[in-house]
Amino acid sequence: METDEISLRLTRIFRDIFEDPGLTITPQTSARDISNWDSLNHVTLIMEVERAFGVRFALGELQDLKNVGALMSLIRKRQS
Repeated sequence: METDEISLRLTRIFRDIFEDPGLTITPQTSARDISNWDSLNHVTLIMEVERAFGVRFALGELQDLKNVGALMSLIRKRQS
């Protein structure tokens, strides 16, 4: 899957989870950049990403994620 397609799909997911239709994400976006990105929304976000992309993440992989770019790389890795 191409980076642009992953980014578009993630944007839709983020907008839905964080209930912000104008939310824009970049590879540098992190939890610090989204005010209501708390632990519950984080779990919901990861579950929705796994469902939408047909992947499963290991706990150790998730602990190392620092931003959206790292999440995108992990999605690409899991899909290959």
